[in-house]
Amino acid sequence: MKSLLALTTLSLVSIPLTPPVVAQAAETAPAAAKIPVRVVVVTTFEIGKDTGDTPGEYQNWIEKFPLAQTLPAPGTDHGVMHYNPDLQVLAIASGEGPEHMASAMTALVLDPRFDLRHSYFVLAGIAGINPNFGTIGAAVWAPRVINGGLAHLIDPREIPKDWPDGFTPVQGSRPDETPRPPLHSLSGDMMYTLNPGLTRWAFDLTRSITLPDSEGMKQSRARYRGYAPALKPPVVMMGDTISGETFWVGKLMNRWAERWVRYWTDNQGVMATTAEEDVAFCQALALQAKAGRVDPDRALVLRTSSNFDMPPPGRTAAQLLADEANEKGYSAFIPSVNAAYQVGSVVVRELATHWDRYEKVIPSTGK
Repeated sequence: MKSLLALTTLSLVSIPLTPPVVAQAAETAPAAAKIPVRVVVVTTFEIGKDTGDTPGEYQNWIEKFPLAQTLPAPGTDHGVMHYNPDLQVLAIASGEGPEHMASAMTALVLDPRFDLRHSYFVLAGIAGINPNFGTIGAAVWAPRVINGGLAHLIDPREIPKDWPDGFTPVQGSRPDETPRPPLHSLSGDMMYTLNPGLTRWAFDLTRSITLPDSEGMKQSRARYRGYAPALKPPVVMMGDTISGETFWVGKLMNRWAERWVRYWTDNQGVMATTAEEDVAFCQALALQAKAGRVDPDRALVLRTSSNFDMPPPGRTAAQLLADEANEKGYSAFIPSVNAAYQVGSVVVRELATHWDRYEKVIPSTGK
């Protein structure tokens, strides 16, 4: 009796795998139609259900834009995404943190249902804000994303007396390592510059929007005596975001973040907001662009501020952290979630509605 392997081998030798007629049909069969996507809205989290309850970053887009069609999102933490077939706008919730963001963006770009080579990507999420730059409830378009999670760190109890803090580049041994190491190297990616013309265009399109305010926000910002930007009502702004997975708070950490942004931008940047996922967002797009699957010049980052990254005078960093851990320090949470949609949707709708104008030509405003 012949073995199963022998019988299988014999059949492969004596019988063609694909008859000529079938082969010809396969060669001429049209490829499956792609789902058209003009704009991808990227959020990071949702609270509870996607609709009908307290909104996170994702819910407003589904209910208000609206995005009525649900699609499976394999390879992502959230598992589903939402789509508007008329305007061809797709939205995802990546999951919080850089790992979730990198995984979700890579899964999306590699999804065979979509051709994203001309799609715009708008990351719209909440963040902490530097009271030396702005206030809670503000909406900030980021010209640059700086990696705040990749560094050497010396314990504060062992920092040399002439150092401003314990952070040094991974490619160096001093906080002010000179010459400054390259932004992209074997050690990692330290900064991404988003398309300046597109970012300025988005800012100009939205700068006159009146943002939500509340009594709770007024009371919160009134405590920041001595920080003039923090005392003002929220507006649309432009400023750099620092991205890292460690949820840091405090005046000294804020001072480090300001220095870190200045260092990696050659004193051109201003530290405005702090969040987790932005470096992973930029990195995923940059890597997929090498394969020609996306255009990173069509990416925007919008962060709206739900909280200050340091306490007001008279309060300690530990007290601020305790307040936020017990959900007492987020007076601007709902206003910031609403602002992310209010500001971001203006740009998304403009791009999607006038696709004949923006499909091949990226909008741009000079400085």
